Amino acid sequence: MSGWYRAPLTPMLFTRWAVSLPLGSQRVEKDRLLRQAAELAAANAALVDRASLPLGAAAIDLGCGPWGIVDLLADRVGSQGRIVGLDADPSLVAMARELVADRALANVEILLGDARHTGLDSGSFDMVHARTLLINVPEPEQVVHEMVRLAKPGGWVLSFEPDCEPSICYPPDSAYQRLLEIFPQMFTRNGADWRIGRRVAELYRRAGLVDVQVEVRSDIYPKGHTRRTIRVDLIRSMRQYVVELGLAREHELDQLFAAALEHLDDPHTIVMPSLNFLVSGRKR
Repeated sequence: MSGWYRAPLTPMLFTRWAVSLPLGSQRVEKDRLLRQAAELAAANAALVDRASLPLGAAAIDLGCGPWGIVDLLADRVGSQGRIVGLDADPSLVAMARELVADRALANVEILLGDARHTGLDSGSFDMVHARTLLINVPEPEQVVHEMVRLAKPGGWVLSFEPDCEPSICYPPDSAYQRLLEIFPQMFTRNGADWRIGRRVAELYRRAGLVDVQVEVRSDIYPKGHTRRTIRVDLIRSMRQYVVELGLAREHELDQLFAAALEHLDDPHTIVMPSLNFLVSGRKR
C-alpha cells in the first residue's frame, strides 16, 4: 500500500482499502498491489538497509499482501535466514504463496493472520516490517505494540507509511480537488487515519523503541506512471461506497473521473499525491 488500506472489520476479514472490495475488483486490486511493490522497492530497500540484516537473520513483513517485500528480505538474509510474510486476507495470502513457490524462495513462509495479534512467539525476529499497514487500522498502536513484541532485544522495527493530507496538483483542477475532498471522508469512516505518516515516530517512542529515525520522501510522477493517478484510482475502487454514503452520485463521479484523468494526462501537470514516512526504531 501491502497497500494503504485495511478495514477495521473482523481480524480475518481486512481488505487492502478502507472498505471491502467487490469480488469483481479484487483482481484489479491485487494487480495494483503488485505494481506498488515494484514502484516502492527502491525506497523500501533504503529503509530495510538501516537494519543491516546479517545473513541468517529472521524477519517478518506484516500486511504483506500479494508480495510486499518478502523477496527483498529473502535476498538480505540469504538461504540460511528466515522470512515470514503475514496477511489477514486469504486471497492475498494464496497469491503470495503462489509467487513464493514460483520463485523458489525456500526461506520464505506466508501466514494468514491478524497483524494486531499474530500468535507468533515474542522476540522471534531480528527485524519487523510493515508497509502501508498502520494507515488502514483504527487503532494503529495495537499493531505497533505487536511489532515491538515480535522483535528480539536489539532488533529493528520499520514502517513505511503515507501521509495523505499533503498533496500537490498544479495547475489546480476542480475535479481533482473534489475527489481529494471525498477521499478522507471515505477513508476515515471506519476510524483509519489518512495522516498516519506524521504520527509513526511518536507511536514508536510511546511503545518503548529507541534510536527512532524518520525520513520523509515525496515523488513527482510523470505522465504514464501508475502512481500519478493513485488518488483517482482509489476513489474509483470505492465508488460503490461513495454513492451509498451520499458523498457523490454516479453521474457526478463519472464526470469527476473523466475530467481529473484528462487533467493528469497533460504531461505539464505536476502531481505529488502524498508524502511517505520511512521510520525505524530499535528495541532495547
